[in-house]
Amino acid sequence: MLFLGHHQEHHNSRKYQPILASALTKEGINLTYTEDPDDLNADNLNQYDGVIIYANHDSISQAQEKSLLDYVKAGHAFIPIHCASYCFRNSDDYVDMVGGQFLSHETDTFVTTIVDKSHPTMQSVEPFSTWDETYVHHKIAEDIKVLMTRAEGDKEEPWTWVKEYGKGKVFYTAYGHDERTWTNPGFSNLIKEGIVWAVSDQVKSNWEAFAKDIPVLSYEEKPNIPNYEKRDPAPKYQLPLSPEQSEKLIQVPVGFKLELFASEPDIINPIAINWDERGRLWVIETVDYPNTVREDSGVGDDKVKILEDTDGDGKADKVTVFADKLNIPTSFTFSNGGIIVSQAPHFIFLKDTDGDDKADVREVIIDGWGTYDTHAGPSNLQNGIDNKVYGVLGYSGFKGQIFGKDQEFRQGIYRFDHGLNNFEYLTRTSNNTWGLGITEDNSIFGSTANNTHSVFLGIPNQTWKEAEGIRFEGSKKIDGHYDMQAITPNVRQVDVFGGFTAAAGHQFYTARNYPEKYWNKVAFVCEPTGGLVHIAKIEHDGAGYVEEDGGNLFASSDEWVSPVEAKVGPDGNVWVADWYNFIVQHNPTPSKERAGFDAENGDGNAYVNPLRDKSNGRIWRIVPKNAKQSKALSLDRNKTKDLISALKNDNLFWRITAQRLLVESGDLENLDDLFELVNDKSVDDQGMNVGALHALWTLEGLGVLEKNKEAQSVVEAAFSHPASAVRKAAIQVSPKMKWVDNGILSGDLLNDKDPEVQLAAILYFTDRYATDSVGEKLYALSQSQKVQDDLWLSQAVYIAAAKNSEEFVAAYLKDNPGKKFDSSKADDDELPKLDGSNLAEMFVQNYIDKVDIKVMESDSEEEAGNKIVIRTIKNEMKYDLTKFTVKAGEMVEVVFENNDFMQHNLVIVDKGGLEKVGAGADKLAADPQGAEKSYVPDMKEVLHATKIIDPSQKASLKFKAPSEPGIYPFVCTFPGHWRIMQGEMTVVK
Repeated sequence: MLFLGHHQEHHNSRKYQPILASALTKEGINLTYTEDPDDLNADNLNQYDGVIIYANHDSISQAQEKSLLDYVKAGHAFIPIHCASYCFRNSDDYVDMVGGQFLSHETDTFVTTIVDKSHPTMQSVEPFSTWDETYVHHKIAEDIKVLMTRAEGDKEEPWTWVKEYGKGKVFYTAYGHDERTWTNPGFSNLIKEGIVWAVSDQVKSNWEAFAKDIPVLSYEEKPNIPNYEKRDPAPKYQLPLSPEQSEKLIQVPVGFKLELFASEPDIINPIAINWDERGRLWVIETVDYPNTVREDSGVGDDKVKILEDTDGDGKADKVTVFADKLNIPTSFTFSNGGIIVSQAPHFIFLKDTDGDDKADVREVIIDGWGTYDTHAGPSNLQNGIDNKVYGVLGYSGFKGQIFGKDQEFRQGIYRFDHGLNNFEYLTRTSNNTWGLGITEDNSIFGSTANNTHSVFLGIPNQTWKEAEGIRFEGSKKIDGHYDMQAITPNVRQVDVFGGFTAAAGHQFYTARNYPEKYWNKVAFVCEPTGGLVHIAKIEHDGAGYVEEDGGNLFASSDEWVSPVEAKVGPDGNVWVADWYNFIVQHNPTPSKERAGFDAENGDGNAYVNPLRDKSNGRIWRIVPKNAKQSKALSLDRNKTKDLISALKNDNLFWRITAQRLLVESGDLENLDDLFELVNDKSVDDQGMNVGALHALWTLEGLGVLEKNKEAQSVVEAAFSHPASAVRKAAIQVSPKMKWVDNGILSGDLLNDKDPEVQLAAILYFTDRYATDSVGEKLYALSQSQKVQDDLWLSQAVYIAAAKNSEEFVAAYLKDNPGKKFDSSKADDDELPKLDGSNLAEMFVQNYIDKVDIKVMESDSEEEAGNKIVIRTIKNEMKYDLTKFTVKAGEMVEVVFENNDFMQHNLVIVDKGGLEKVGAGADKLAADPQGAEKSYVPDMKEVLHATKIIDPSQKASLKFKAPSEPGIYPFVCTFPGHWRIMQGEMTVVK
């Protein structure tokens, strides 16, 4: 069923649709949610058995109206609910099809009367009591059959009715104002019966065949089930299901089917998947996770397995253990004939040298990854388009040497060479990080566990290492929504309730088997606590991106289903690693007060729980029903011509695999074939030329661009390629040389029409010597509205200007003669963000003293007389100081130090304002701009607040204490924290 809602809090369809979906999924009824009336078109509608509308769209276009009316007339189901009777008011035909229109309402708690118990929809329906709006209708059609009425004064108001419309059927009910009705089992049963009656006879027959063996979930009373949500009654233990039973409770989008590739006992607790050049699936199996940490020897019970389908039936029938005796490996990628495995405290290299598919080489290549918390270590290793290995890290951090250089960092994104030469920490993320994705045009994304399920990496840290004066943003939270769309009500979370608190992965759809709307446009983010794989729609926003809710690719009402990785395989379909475990949550450790029981903390910083399963695991594939499946492919590293041909394959997996094998070979005999690919100026219907892009990066990986003149000419010609991704790649592969400077400037790539190409061009000059022409061009860019309005372009100009400071300042002063500047500088922990509209002036303010311009002195601030230091307690979601006293009217400084492993803030609240501020914080959690506002509500009850503080960072609040004595609460307003993380400031005379 297609469910059309709207983006409004009134009649909040985003909130209520998942409630209904949770109830109907166990009945074999699948809902697909949309808020776009343009989805009312024939091609889309004909994929569904019926349409549900619960929305207040005021008008409908003629094309939408015709599509919807024709669709129902042709024999499909139409289920308008509640406010749907006041939707599309410009269409009399729509009102007639609904059977009436809303006129007015009051509110009440009431029970309706069933007036036609003999009707098929009413035979399994019982009257129920609920609070709701008391709809009164008008324009009631003559051909409706009334099934339920509500007493309205001395008459009976039609409440639920049916009618036939052409060959289709309509079922309407006026129930449904808010969650008080939507959570009522009587309401969901009513809708279910209406759907089953309204669909065609063939659809009903198919449903009956499918639904007859849908498993009924069985539960047992067991201890050790966390109840952070304080549900009453407390959650029970669901018994596990077989793969075949579980499949019945997993929903995939319309037009797709679910296939099981492997399950227990062949695979247990799969945490990472990948494929080799032969297209064989490799899986990490970790039964040691999370608390069996063997720091001394690193020898454990975990394995890397190769799973093959040798008979072509779509299921694994051959399992080979490539490596065993591992201890909590979390990810791997292919490199130099073997695999690199992340297994804190090490990265290890495993290789088979004798062809028996068993590793006989095992070398530690990096040592120093933190082991304090096993779900906060390194993960998501993958090969990038730029010939480097990428990965992410959580708050367990790193301290040690990497390739001969001392390194220390915490959560973020990093990359290094396959040759184990250069390691680069790219950006810091806000909290525990377990997601990474790379688009076909080489943009980098990630996800963090807590309320940031989509992050864009715009500018690597190293780029601004010499720039000063502003607080740079190298990566940015871009997720556009808070809620996940779970289809079970029994989600167990510790914070960010109903949102993403265990987000894992951010792999893009980078093949062509799926419909076009997926191609390089969506990422898949797993949320194991919700049993789903989320579709994150990633859309261009200048040189950056924004994310929108695309619903789910995979979701289950089986509480054991726990997707931890979803990625495109060699067949062009998305594969899902299902951890399949009832207990997924890691920490903080439950206590009687917070979660209903006292638990112990294990060696992996996860709470010890005997319910953690060590015997199940599944690998699923999500396959389009009618798409032509990709032909099986296998690459041979010794067949260079085949590898070069594969650079044009429509699946990024094969392109990157072929590119890696070509670079590893070091073969320079076929450069002409690569030049030919780059020189191909054609573009596909997506504006791409993937062969040219990967040929450029192959040339870079082969190391020919600094000395080979023909290669340089080919790259320089690519600066004007019609495909923007190829122009961007040409800039990124180019060495820092004069011929490149000239090519970028002469090609005017600093003003390229594509913002991402423009960004790459500007960033190129952040690592070049100063020249008058570049400095002047950068100043001109700073005056461009396009640049000023774009976070990434404006920051890039500022950073590049730091390399050309004298030239930039001179150009500014030429336009602004006699301009005076204040010489004061902000402290490092109080640096301002860049204001793009004031880009040039901010830069000159920070750099004018470097070109000997006299500056004015600023007045000093009044010093605080009372300094209070408040720290967080690791893993406790508490402040170490919960009470302090100050005198009314005195200057106070509160220093807040975040020693925890996730983000926190400190907000001082007016007397009696805690509940209001807390409610405001809860609301901000679902606001796409909530993180930008540090989850601090804009209300008078908020007296003082720090920004959101990353782990190991601190902030200071300086203020005059309130003049009125009393108790002033202070809290953390990060989503889900304020009810637990509190303290009091007492003001005395």
